[in-house]
Amino acid sequence: MKTDGDLAPELVVTADGSIRLIELNRPEQRNAASEPLHTALAAVWDRLAADDQVRAVVLTGRGRAFSAGGDFHVMTRVQRDEAFREQNIAEARSIIAGMVRFPAPVIAAVNGPAVGLGCSLALLSDLVLMAEGSYLADPHLQVGLVPGDGGPMVLPLIVGPARAKEMLFLGERVSADEAVRLGLANRVVAGDKLLDEAMDLARRLASLPAKALRDTKRAVNLHLEQAMSMVMETALATERDSMGSPEHVERVAKLLTKSRRASDRSQIS
Repeated sequence: MKTDGDLAPELVVTADGSIRLIELNRPEQRNAASEPLHTALAAVWDRLAADDQVRAVVLTGRGRAFSAGGDFHVMTRVQRDEAFREQNIAEARSIIAGMVRFPAPVIAAVNGPAVGLGCSLALLSDLVLMAEGSYLADPHLQVGLVPGDGGPMVLPLIVGPARAKEMLFLGERVSADEAVRLGLANRVVAGDKLLDEAMDLARRLASLPAKALRDTKRAVNLHLEQAMSMVMETALATERDSMGSPEHVERVAKLLTKSRRASDRSQIS
């Protein structure tokens, strides 16, 4: 295996023949999307798409989480820094478009909580394997944000508008078993077998006729392309506006206070 460390230490890309394993690498922070990780996620898809040797990709998180979503430092910075806010939205656009248009199949190996952006990364993948005990959740709205990075675009196509609204409005957890039942995931796998099963599936896909597989993915993803042209820009623009809203500032401040108190209590004990 060969590891590509050019993008950022927070995103590790490892080559295994024609398979690329992408690992979110902030395990102590539950793979929350820091600035370097978000930037790397925006760049990795075009880089891998330019490599004709890539036949399939497995996307997962190191540690106990797939991704906890937003990083508090990033959230507070976008509230006050308009240039950074625009950069964040541009990168979100690149992540969405990069995954939808990525020519080879992407398998999400959801090894733990997939929250916010983490949920979107799973939903934008082509096949989704979920570990027992893992879950999906999109709580953007709970912190005063419009969910612009994929949920409104992808969820209605999978579960229908009513169920999509329920998931986005309430931000509740969807268990691995329920995700399979709703069509959000393909199957549930024992946690200690998840990555092996995802890599085996990637090898099966890589052995298929490459052009036919890519053209089939492209044909199916025309549904997402159509949704992207109609939904993505509105969702991203309204998310950008919500980043500076009093609601968002207030909700994040409360979460930060709660997090600090929990940290103080753990240090005392």
